Amino acid sequence: MLVRLLYASRAVDCSPEAIDDILIRSRHYNPALGITGILCYGGGIFLQAIEGGRNPVSDLYGHIQKDVRHKEVVLLHYEEITERRFGGWTMGKVNLAKLNHSILLKYSETPELDPYAVSGKVSLALLEELMATASIVGRA
Repeated sequence: MLVRLLYASRAVDCSPEAIDDILIRSRHYNPALGITGILCYGGGIFLQAIEGGRNPVSDLYGHIQKDVRHKEVVLLHYEEITERRFGGWTMGKVNLAKLNHSILLKYSETPELDPYAVSGKVSLALLEELMATASIVGRA
């Protein structure tokens, strides 16, 4: 059974090296687990969608909750799915600092990423728009 999980967290370290480390590890471990997804980051916040089998996704989310690189981890959305939306990425990335702020403004009161202030469905819609506008990079 496939599931999609969407969560937000605050980054303990927002340096490019810390982001790259998360992506490198995700791209290394996720293929063997059958996990795909995207990581959106900006303003000290992570917004991540992960897809895959129920047990691997649940195990990964449990690991993320204990990961010292994250704080204030909040589950935004969880659902059983019939197909993946982010299947092209072992872990794609979106750096919001490089986006047109009008995309963010479409989904929130301010042109800044704040998944804590909107519903999980709104955050998922934002990720889908980022995918549709080719804002996601790193198909590795």
